[in-house]
Amino acid sequence: MTLPQPSATPLRCQGVRGAITVEANTPAAIRAATHELLRALVEANQMDVNDIGGVFFTTTVDLNAEYPAVAARELGWHDVAILCGHEMNVPGGMPRCLRVMVLWNTTRSPQEIRHVYLREAQALRPDRAIQSPSR
Repeated sequence: MTLPQPSATPLRCQGVRGAITVEANTPAAIRAATHELLRALVEANQMDVNDIGGVFFTTTVDLNAEYPAVAARELGWHDVAILCGHEMNVPGGMPRCLRVMVLWNTTRSPQEIRHVYLREAQALRPDRAIQSPSR
């Protein structure tokens, strides 16, 4: 019996971060922003959803009309472990902000990962801001 040969570059779990501001505390606005953010992350990193180990969404406390996980499921992320929670309520923090951390099994190094910060959330990490493909 021949065992499969290990890949020259092993898979590692890498964290991919992103954030976007949401126009309003409505289910439609939260889903639309989540769709935009996830599509931008997938496009920027050429991700395959089957390589995603888990996703953790947070929203500021002023966003509670919908779970971002609903939007991920709408995009076909049915077999991905997803958790939603609220971000710390820090005084003076950015309002109506949705953040995500995707745990991605990849051969890429941390330096090759593209994190995505859209809309007003670009101010959180201007060094990581990219323009959304849909805007």
